[in-house]
Amino acid sequence: MNFPPDIFPPFPDMRPGEVWLVGAGPGDPRLLTVMAIHALRSADTIIHDALVDPRILRLAHGGAEIHFAGKRGGRPSPHQRDINELIIAEAKKQRRVLRLKGGDPFVFGRGGEEAAALVREGIPFRIVPGLTSGLTAPALAGIPATTRDTNHAVILAAGHRADEDRAAREWELLAATGQPIILYMALAQLPQITAAFDRGGLSPATPVAVISHATSESERVLETRLGDLVADVRTHGIEAPAVIVVGATASLRALLGPGMAKP
Repeated sequence: MNFPPDIFPPFPDMRPGEVWLVGAGPGDPRLLTVMAIHALRSADTIIHDALVDPRILRLAHGGAEIHFAGKRGGRPSPHQRDINELIIAEAKKQRRVLRLKGGDPFVFGRGGEEAAALVREGIPFRIVPGLTSGLTAPALAGIPATTRDTNHAVILAAGHRADEDRAAREWELLAATGQPIILYMALAQLPQITAAFDRGGLSPATPVAVISHATSESERVLETRLGDLVADVRTHGIEAPAVIVVGATASLRALLGPGMAKP
């Protein structure tokens, strides 16, 4: 890529037999990092998740092999072990391997598991962070992660295992902190999660915002309250992928949203 050398240091080469674990951001190609674009243009093999926008893959060079390795809740998906084996096999062929993941590879992206597998095989790798949807989607909808008037911390949580006893207790403890909670991959478990939040002391009047298909043409934002969340998601046909903001910051969309420039 041709970037001014007085601004950008030289980009590292993607070497044969090397794996780059790269975040593709929340979807909109304009939110890619320049390092991610460099990786896309350099890779011989690209192994990508379901949430990577197809337009992003068009940045690959013509000779690159592209493999789909998407995992979607409730649908047939490749096992993580199989994905690890594919990444390792391609690297051992001395190909330049790009493992492209929606959001950030180290935020609920199993990037740590894949990096550990590469370490065990002695395969060199590089991490290229991406914009995680849990922070980006709310921000673009007019919902700050923090403000001095509302919260001194924010919790990022994945909505898995919500029907297990231990997980239910963990949700109760998160609710008891009183800090805003940003949920990833939680639509399927909303009844269990909201029930645990109630037991943890969160008021049914707690503001909630749901951002579905963030940064895409299909994006929808639902503003509601915790007590109405499950019913409203069903009534309005909100679909995954979705990010859910529970807490005081969700109410700020009403103040900030109208003044924000549209994409």
